[in-house]
Amino acid sequence: MCPPEHFTVEYAINPWMDTTVAVDAARALTQWESLRTTLVNLGHLVHVLDARPGLPDMVYSANGAFSVDGTVYGARFLYPQRADEASAHQAFYDTDSAWKFVAPQHVNEGEGDFAYLPAAYGGIVLAGYGFRTDPAAHAEAQEVLGRPVISLRLVDPAFYHLDTALAALDDRHVTYYPAAFSAASQRVLAQLFPDAVLADRADAEAFGLNLVSDGRHVILNTDAVGMGHKVRDAGYQPVHVDLSELKRGGGSVKCAVAELRA
Repeated sequence: MCPPEHFTVEYAINPWMDTTVAVDAARALTQWESLRTTLVNLGHLVHVLDARPGLPDMVYSANGAFSVDGTVYGARFLYPQRADEASAHQAFYDTDSAWKFVAPQHVNEGEGDFAYLPAAYGGIVLAGYGFRTDPAAHAEAQEVLGRPVISLRLVDPAFYHLDTALAALDDRHVTYYPAAFSAASQRVLAQLFPDAVLADRADAEAFGLNLVSDGRHVILNTDAVGMGHKVRDAGYQPVHVDLSELKRGGGSVKCAVAELRA
């Protein structure tokens, strides 16, 4: 995670960003700390990256890389405003020999557009494209990580990253909002995950799919009331955290958390 010490909305690179509405910086930091504390209290180890001036979106640390079994596929951001975030994340992995870091040749935005399900079909990666990540990065990730990568086309600009439209609930099960995907991708998801928890547009617009799950607890923002009920009905324990300020930049719980898979 990376604290929102320099978080502002000073440019608009997704439909949720409104440069005319000021961010409450103190509140953003308090909300971020609440999320960090929640994860720690649930038994998770949280590493914190130093925030860098001039990189207001660095708080969305999920976008900086994608790791699977100790191998890290680095990010290469589409927009120049975020480009320097990639090197900050690489530096974290380079300081620990336990990680094998591979720099990308193609544009991709880390866990923003990649999700790993280690117990589904022997271990597969779901990968989004259509707005940020180059489809060529999917083939590159497959070569780097040695896992089958399933390409899914995103079609609604409001859900510009995979992690705004789909989430892993545990190592084998997912939840997703069907209309965020092309008709063909919807058929692929239905075939792969016939028992998925299906979200509606209200869930997705509340960033209810931008969640983090440890297989038992599902951490999601306080606006995602309906999604909370759905995951509870599916056997998980919802844990709500207020991240209203981070939503101003087009992200929520998942965007703020890069999951490390050593």
